[in-house]
Amino acid sequence: MLTWAKNVETFLGCDSDYENAEAVIFGAPYDGTTSYRPGTRFASRIMRGESYSIETFSPYQNRELTDHAVFDGGDLDFPFGHAETILAMIEQTVTSILADGKKSVMIGGEHLVTLGSVKAAAARYPDLHLVQFDAHTDLREDYLGEKLSHATVIRRCWDLLGDGRIYQFGIRSGEKSEFEWGSRHVFCNRFNFGGIDSIAKSLSGKPVYLTIDLDVLDPSAFPGTGTPEAGGVSFTDLLQAILALKGLNVVACDINELSPPFDQSGISTATALKVLRELLLCIL
Repeated sequence: MLTWAKNVETFLGCDSDYENAEAVIFGAPYDGTTSYRPGTRFASRIMRGESYSIETFSPYQNRELTDHAVFDGGDLDFPFGHAETILAMIEQTVTSILADGKKSVMIGGEHLVTLGSVKAAAARYPDLHLVQFDAHTDLREDYLGEKLSHATVIRRCWDLLGDGRIYQFGIRSGEKSEFEWGSRHVFCNRFNFGGIDSIAKSLSGKPVYLTIDLDVLDPSAFPGTGTPEAGGVSFTDLLQAILALKGLNVVACDINELSPPFDQSGISTATALKVLRELLLCIL
């Protein structure tokens, strides 16, 4: 069991102690394999600081975040470089959280951080299924010769989970070879969330990992990300997709790819905050 210090600054309303918490938030401030515009390592700190701009009550779900016990453990203290070390630290953290009977909620960071969390969840739940909201397939075998990258993260998750257990939504970018390979190994709904209700129904009673790459949103609504892709979904679309998973056994999840240096107006951070609030209330 990890020893958690009391975090001075927490995400809005997430100030429970660890022992009594239903869910544990932690930050994974890593962007060492970002392929275009770095800066996602600042996301978790900025989100905590700005979270007091929103309410703890969700009018969308008619639920109050402070009615639930959520512990914010702060950011993991990563060494510079060496993706394997960072992923191992994340895996150890999530393993400990799940072993204590709590849900794990990770704030990235770039999308590669998901791999460490999925490794921990898959070890505890061998029948784990992965739902991905994203603009990018992330199914490359390697990126510039590297197998560990935010461009390969879902391919590495497939190495763990295999066929029939990965469901992609909102995808609108990737190499031709990724789409061809993916058509044989994963479920992929391009451009939007079509079919999510039927997928959610099929996942009833199964352990689920949800990863939300915020670049699934259209850059007109979410410009503050490292690899913006035109043609994305709206906040309302994303919210409805999250709510479609309500009632499922989401054992762990993450939200990633907010890059504050490219969020000049602050609208991307404001959007990320509401997504995280709604995500927490949906899985609790």
